Amino acid sequence: MDAPGEESGHEGYGLPRAARITSSVEIRTLFRRGKRKKTRHLDVFISASPVARARLGVVVPKHKRRIVERNLVKRRLRDVGRRFLLPALRVAGMHVDLMVRARPEAYGATFEELRADLAALVEELCSRGR
Repeated sequence: MDAPGEESGHEGYGLPRAARITSSVEIRTLFRRGKRKKTRHLDVFISASPVARARLGVVVPKHKRRIVERNLVKRRLRDVGRRFLLPALRVAGMHVDLMVRARPEAYGATFEELRADLAALVEELCSRGR
């Protein structure tokens, strides 16, 4: 812990609450109305955000896998979103909601492969948004 009066310089290691999409209504709306982009391991649904910031939602279907494997994919996707995706969108000034749904291929992907998939998608989004 920091001593009183000192600042840590980070907001913690989790995905900030304000950057999460958790409402089932919002999730269903994104799946229905969002524009879908496919990558090798993921389906990403993109829509304008109703709030003044980019937000992220992660859905990892079971795909007949064990819960341990599913949780690993969820943790990896949330971490990529927190460390790379949301900061890139913030710098670009884009206020979009992204719903990331793992495809069965995501279970065999490394962290770096998932990061590369999402990085390419964000690069495409940011280049179009200018």
